[in-house]
Amino acid sequence: MVEIALEHSYAKSLEGFYVDCAPTPAPDPKLLIFNEPLADELGLDGADLSQHLSQNGAKIFSGNALPPNSRPIALAYAGHQFGGFSPKLGDGRALLWGEVIDRSGQRRDLAFKGSGRTPFSRGGDGFAALGPVLREYIMGEGMHALGLPTSRVLACVSTGTQVRRETHLDGAILTRVAASHLRVGTFQYFAARGEDYRVRQVADYTISRHFPAAAKEQNPYLALFDAVAAAQVNLIAQWMGVGFIHGVMNTDNMALSGETIDYGPCAFLEKYNPATVFSSIDQNGRYAYANQPAILGWNLARFAETLLGFFDANENTAVEIATQRLESVANAYDKAWNRVLCDKLGVSVSAELGNEFLRLLQEAEVDFTLGFYALRSAQDDPTELQKLFEGASLGLDTWLNDWKSAVNEQSMVLMGASNPLYIPRNHLVEGALTAAQMGDLGPVNALVQAVSQPFNKVLGQEDYAQAAPKDFGPYRTFCGT
Repeated sequence: MVEIALEHSYAKSLEGFYVDCAPTPAPDPKLLIFNEPLADELGLDGADLSQHLSQNGAKIFSGNALPPNSRPIALAYAGHQFGGFSPKLGDGRALLWGEVIDRSGQRRDLAFKGSGRTPFSRGGDGFAALGPVLREYIMGEGMHALGLPTSRVLACVSTGTQVRRETHLDGAILTRVAASHLRVGTFQYFAARGEDYRVRQVADYTISRHFPAAAKEQNPYLALFDAVAAAQVNLIAQWMGVGFIHGVMNTDNMALSGETIDYGPCAFLEKYNPATVFSSIDQNGRYAYANQPAILGWNLARFAETLLGFFDANENTAVEIATQRLESVANAYDKAWNRVLCDKLGVSVSAELGNEFLRLLQEAEVDFTLGFYALRSAQDDPTELQKLFEGASLGLDTWLNDWKSAVNEQSMVLMGASNPLYIPRNHLVEGALTAAQMGDLGPVNALVQAVSQPFNKVLGQEDYAQAAPKDFGPYRTFCGT
């Protein structure tokens, strides 16, 4: 049996916040993906573990034969889903089975997704299909390579059984690695029940695990809110900078650590349009690309509500404090987004220049990623950028003149690190998932390899830098539950 130095700080510190629950045995598990670089990062000695996994990996990462020091638990939480509050959600198909201290000294969760029913399943089967499992692996690796805080997938296992969705699909389980699975909904679960002592308990644990500096402040809980808000502001600004659309920004999917978590109906912008929505369940566009910053504020307001009693004993004063903090979040986001846009343009001030470039992209229906990538060489030769506009370059030429007068010697460095060429493009993801469902993991592995070095052109990877073909779409993504 593989020995992993597992710890269980969540289970030991937060009794009553979870239910012990064993994974459902998989009838014929097969290890499909093992993320050796991530294993090394976790201090698990990926090469050695990979050798051992050739015999036992399927058993370990299906939950059929977990390490003896594991403790699988289903976490309790609530959440606002598309604006409506559900007081009892919890891990309906996920299990946290341990924590490891990685090579940088950071505590990381190891959790299954798709491992069967739990007491929180609410009528669901608790399983996951192969497609969504591999999508999370691809997206997590792509976002990590882009430099965004994200959960990642350590292993994917097929279960040897099928799950019933719109049709029957091959079942699979992933092992997710995350800074933690603490979320706004964790706080909401106990706040809604009036259990303030539990809210204080999870707040203290969150401070200890993620934001220890807050413990030294005059009001640690107000400092906790500020730290969570800052992490989320940074995350959403980075999402917007790479054209990422999460698709389901419910409060139970908002990790307090500031990581991207729960890659359900997510996708990347192609033709730039702020109103873009891909999720099949987001019929009113609540979580459209352009709405993500506003939803950030809305979710943080829900978080602040759970902490009001700890902001100040006087309710009116507490509300006033929360209101001021939420107003500052909007200003902080504007600054963070301006910084992201500055880097993408290679300039020191970008509000007017950036907004005008985005307007030009939208007007000419230019691919968001390719438009910014072409800008990297436009100072010397704008031909590549002009081709994307298909001759509609009158406004572009005027803008380029203004932009060239604003760039400096640092511009190429900033733009080179901010404007990728390779992202998990929607048509490539779908093609890879279709091949995987036919038994061919080659396209999944090739796509992950391509997006693992996103910023510099690689000979032979031309297909990974192409916009979707004209006959692809309209594109819709699905939650996978």
